[in-house]
Amino acid sequence: MVLKLYGFTTSTCTLRVAVVLKEKNVPFEFIPVDLLNGAHKAPDFTAHQPFGQVPYIDDNGLILYESRAIGRYIAAKYASQGTPLLPTDPVANAFFEQAASIETSNYDPFVSGLAWELKFTTWFGGKTDEARAKLLRTQLSAKLDAYNVILGKQKYLAGNDITLADLFHLPYGAVVLDIGVDEFSSRPNVARWWKDVSSRASWEAVKGGI
Repeated sequence: MVLKLYGFTTSTCTLRVAVVLKEKNVPFEFIPVDLLNGAHKAPDFTAHQPFGQVPYIDDNGLILYESRAIGRYIAAKYASQGTPLLPTDPVANAFFEQAASIETSNYDPFVSGLAWELKFTTWFGGKTDEARAKLLRTQLSAKLDAYNVILGKQKYLAGNDITLADLFHLPYGAVVLDIGVDEFSSRPNVARWWKDVSSRASWEAVKGGI
């Protein structure tokens, strides 16, 4: 039974899973969920994802949600194929977990906040909070200064090999760049890293939507 990915074609979290599947050469069937008509809140969906959010996977009866957890599961289960993305050596894994924590605490709140303020809020008929957007951009800028230091010492966030932590940055990074928030190119080490990870064939295959 081929792995099934339930999500929305351009959802950032769905794309986070899809890029990992592509990187690991894992065949999958994409099952679109009609977010615009509330399919993610229907009982048959929340029976598998109680928060009513995308994505979730069905891997031969194993139901799993939360995109980063799914990414770790895929990288571990299919460790022998595709690109190694999850270190098993204790020290290398510790640096991976450090990098993954950086993404969740020092990157995602700011890029996701900017994406919602400057793009998704208006999609749903709301109004951008310009003051909040300005603050988020200032905060992101400061965080990326630290990224520039880290990436001046190594090729990727966890060391000199790419990991899930790098790939996890892609979906929201692409959104903020698309809406004109570019805090990457003025920092040479960040710019080099972003060009590297965002030009991978796995991301090229899914970035426009699954």
